[in-house]
Amino acid sequence: MSVITNARRWSTRTRSLLLAASTLTISAMPLSAQGAANQKPTIAVLYFTNGALVDNAMYAPLSKGMAEMLITELAQNNAVRVVERDRLQSLIEEQNLQNSDRVDKETAIKLGKTLGARHMLMGTFIIDPKKNMRIDVRAVNTETSQIEYTESVTGPSDNLLQLVMQLGTKVNAGLKLPALKTASVTTPAAKSPNQFKALMAMSQAIEAEDKKDKVQAASLYKQAIALNPDFERAKVRLASIK
Repeated sequence: MSVITNARRWSTRTRSLLLAASTLTISAMPLSAQGAANQKPTIAVLYFTNGALVDNAMYAPLSKGMAEMLITELAQNNAVRVVERDRLQSLIEEQNLQNSDRVDKETAIKLGKTLGARHMLMGTFIIDPKKNMRIDVRAVNTETSQIEYTESVTGPSDNLLQLVMQLGTKVNAGLKLPALKTASVTTPAAKSPNQFKALMAMSQAIEAEDKKDKVQAASLYKQAIALNPDFERAKVRLASIK
């Protein structure tokens, strides 16, 4: 009995030591991983302000669609963290800002801090009667409240996806974010002759999704994909609501 008792005591002590060691290892690893993750610059993209000079209401959905595509472009850089649009939308609804056409700098800073983003991107797009487009963006540092970077791209609205991609590349370089591991390559979606119509359809789908109308959203995502079969982001969002 004594031998059995001692064996049991030894077994219990061994398990305790192993458990303690494993606990230390497990607790240390996430802290290390979290520390590495926290060193990554974090970016959030606000909805773009609609400055269209003609048919302003028609172009309104692009405010969200362009933000979605800029987020997608910046997220290609694994060395940064980009806040998902859905998280921003939830916060906007919580703060009752969904009916506001634009967000001032102070509000943007507060949103950025709540989202854990150091860099808050705020943008405006303008479309003239000849359908030429200009996209302006400025980055606000939520720690210093200073505008740290501004950028613009211009071109025909029919090349909107290419313009957003150019903007993403310039913002990445201008903010001195870690370089992309691979050079940015123009996607087939950005070469499509229907890229503007496809992005407009996806923008309308996002609006419908935010209104909890998944049926309408799915229909519009399918329309975007029909217009541009290489539109991967529309495919991803369609799959997410099925």
